[in-house]
Amino acid sequence: MSNARVRGAAAYWPPSGLLGRVDEADRRVLLGLGHGVVYPAGQITIHEADTSDFALLLVGGTVKVTAHAQDGREALVAVRMAGDLVGELAGIDGQPRSGTVTTCGRVLARYILSSELLECTKQHPAIGLALSASVVAKLRTATGRIVDFTGCDVLGRLARILHHLAVTYGRPGRNEAQLPLSQPEMATLVGAAESSIHKALRALRESGAVITGYRRITILDLDHLARIAVAAEEAGASVASGAADSRAIPPNS
Repeated sequence: MSNARVRGAAAYWPPSGLLGRVDEADRRVLLGLGHGVVYPAGQITIHEADTSDFALLLVGGTVKVTAHAQDGREALVAVRMAGDLVGELAGIDGQPRSGTVTTCGRVLARYILSSELLECTKQHPAIGLALSASVVAKLRTATGRIVDFTGCDVLGRLARILHHLAVTYGRPGRNEAQLPLSQPEMATLVGAAESSIHKALRALRESGAVITGYRRITILDLDHLARIAVAAEEAGASVASGAADSRAIPPNS
């Protein structure tokens, strides 16, 4: 999985992120905003419910976005990588932060005040359109997760999320990818107990779809992972259909 840097002609920006949605000229404009920052692993850069007014344009590394549910549990909402903009919603609507952003390893970023970002979108309409498109894509992904999880077991949910992240941030044309996720992080992202994630990962390893390491999962075959996700969905739909049929047909008296 590529973690792009500003320097170097070979830098790759995933098309899903803000930097991947603009041309080279607008990319230089974005990379010139604010000032550069370097965060160590495990650093909280944005706090949930805070009223700070800046966004982070990720240049290298990975962050996770978490939020607290009503029962107090911490939920992993999203994973963002190089090329993504995080923290922009608070600058757009002026509301408190909806989540906490924590680095998953060393992170390079541009620290951009919301006022500067909004002024940039006025002067460069293409950047404004790209910013809107990236926000919409995040909302579509969040909605898709809700739909995809309906009727899926833990294995199916894990396969779907891993496949989505790999396709989103991996280089086009490659059938493998590496994600910097620990098993506890995968458990919160999928919404399952760690013991269930252990079992699902073991099944994925035994099938030859992935291998795992310390805070890392390497996807060996994206196509195979997609087939596992589809099979899990079909199995879930079959179970749901069977349950519905059993409720619809009254027992013999």
